[in-house]
Amino acid sequence: MKLQRKGTRHSHRGVIGVESAIVMIAFVIVAAALAFVVLNMGFTTSQKAKTTIISGLGESSSSMQVAGKVTAVGCTSTSSDTTCATTPKINATAYPIKVTTGGDAVNLELATTAVKYLSNSVEYDDIYSGPISAEEHRALKGAFEEANTDSLTGFSCDSCNPVNGTTASQTAAIIYWSVQTNTNAILDQGEHAVLAIGFAAAERPQALDKIRAEIIPATGASLSVERQVPTITTSVVDLG
Repeated sequence: MKLQRKGTRHSHRGVIGVESAIVMIAFVIVAAALAFVVLNMGFTTSQKAKTTIISGLGESSSSMQVAGKVTAVGCTSTSSDTTCATTPKINATAYPIKVTTGGDAVNLELATTAVKYLSNSVEYDDIYSGPISAEEHRALKGAFEEANTDSLTGFSCDSCNPVNGTTASQTAAIIYWSVQTNTNAILDQGEHAVLAIGFAAAERPQALDKIRAEIIPATGASLSVERQVPTITTSVVDLG
């Protein structure tokens, strides 16, 4: 008769139970690790998506806006320029601009900004000659005088000033500050600037012409302003 030692069967059952528990714990640990990796990847992806969306919104919305009426300098039969006697023209335009409420400051340096211009007869990808930020100017005439003094591209001629009727050597744009908090070329909150375009003699807009100027900064959306030239009867033309 074969004898069985008391407690042997229960002892083997206990060992098997402990092994199963260890395997179960290992599975739980692996599953937890995998879940952490998946969650972490999800959080990273969500963060990248959020950053992309914020960046996209910033690029799609312009930080600049028109800050008043767009005006122009008219050349009529009463002007000293006899070429306007039969067909009145526009010598220069002025677009007041500022940073939108809550918008970021805009760098208007020559190296980071372009000004595109289109009319019925011409189209230029960039006519920007640079900013005039050394001091404030309350009048278009003074700003063009400084552009001439600084020999900016398009204004490097003797006493070249569209306001006086001496048109620029080429169609060119400058930006000057009418309200300034510092002397750099960055348009900050609370500051006001003016995009001024002086036209070459052969490219001056006439009545019913459509003109469009677009300021293209390095970051953010561009600011595009389009106007139709009304009948030109005075030296100051309201373009709306």
